[in-house]
Amino acid sequence: MNTEVLKIKDPQRELNGSKPVTRSESFVKRWRRTAVTRCLKGETISTPRRRHSRSEDKYESDVQMLGDSCDKLPILHILALNALDLSAPASDILVKEKGPCEARRRIWIQLSGHPGSLTPAGPGTLWKRLHDCNESEMYEKLMKDSAVGIVPKFYRKLEFKGELFVEIRDLLYDFCDPYVLDIKMGTRTFLESEVSNNVARKDLYLKMKALDPSAPTPEEEKELAVTKLRYMTFREELSSTCEFGFRVEAMKLRGQPVSDLKKVRTKNELTQTFDRFFNGNPKIRRKMLERILDIRRQFENSSFFKSHEVVGSSILMIHDECKVGAWIIDFGKTRKLPDGVGVTHRNPWKPGNHEEGYLFGLDNLIDVVRSACPKK
Repeated sequence: MNTEVLKIKDPQRELNGSKPVTRSESFVKRWRRTAVTRCLKGETISTPRRRHSRSEDKYESDVQMLGDSCDKLPILHILALNALDLSAPASDILVKEKGPCEARRRIWIQLSGHPGSLTPAGPGTLWKRLHDCNESEMYEKLMKDSAVGIVPKFYRKLEFKGELFVEIRDLLYDFCDPYVLDIKMGTRTFLESEVSNNVARKDLYLKMKALDPSAPTPEEEKELAVTKLRYMTFREELSSTCEFGFRVEAMKLRGQPVSDLKKVRTKNELTQTFDRFFNGNPKIRRKMLERILDIRRQFENSSFFKSHEVVGSSILMIHDECKVGAWIIDFGKTRKLPDGVGVTHRNPWKPGNHEEGYLFGLDNLIDVVRSACPKK
């Protein structure tokens, strides 16, 4: 599919148009423009200091407008936590975190993924840097599919300073200081093309030994080498991916991100993690369960998902005191199935069958969410 790429020279003029602006609006727009440019480079941005040449009232008006913008738009600080070092990188998630009250300042934390992959675009939208141009094609197809309601809204593909982005809905926009959970779905989070080389490698053997000295087989010990498929499968087995078809990739509770997720592997550990995420609120848990059930129903009825393998994708769960939401995100490794090939999304994967276990994982995810809900 050919995608028209919109070239952007000035992101804020593109977003706000050419209408006349007041001095305060111009002040905020100049600051936003700097914020967008620096965020794309993964740099930290601070709120502007007082300019003594400006009147007190004018400065306070600008700060108020800037504070309102900070609630929705600019990234003031990016912090990459150590996510699970597995075969698929964690999702690019930005989470609002309350900071000092100076100028209603907000700190944004990138829970996991690659720093600088996301930057605010306009009210309620984000630019996501494309690591694989295939992702924009997948979003375009999904916008025409029956399952459009379970994925972020896609607006356009664009180019800025020589780099490609997609503009998508900021799923956190309507939430206040939310709890966020990123769940990597499937029993396989690597493409078959990534493990097609059967040459045994010593470097992968050494990595395996460093993680688990008893993992190599006698034959592998003799050769002092393992194939990439063997290593990738071994890495998946370290988490709940192989057994349950999903793993908890990143989590942010109110006021704090959680980084001890490498230990989450058994069903009991998964249930305890969801208990923390729901914060003991049975109403939130019931609403989230309803949403996940709806995602499964729409996934099963979707012509898009029937004709694609969905690898390395996540379900993003969000809730605050009032609202609950969940969406399927990340389609960089989603591929159209070859002609004549079908998948159940539940059967075990064997090289060549393109099964990835997405619905198998979703079934187990629903079971764990149900287990976390108090029985009445």
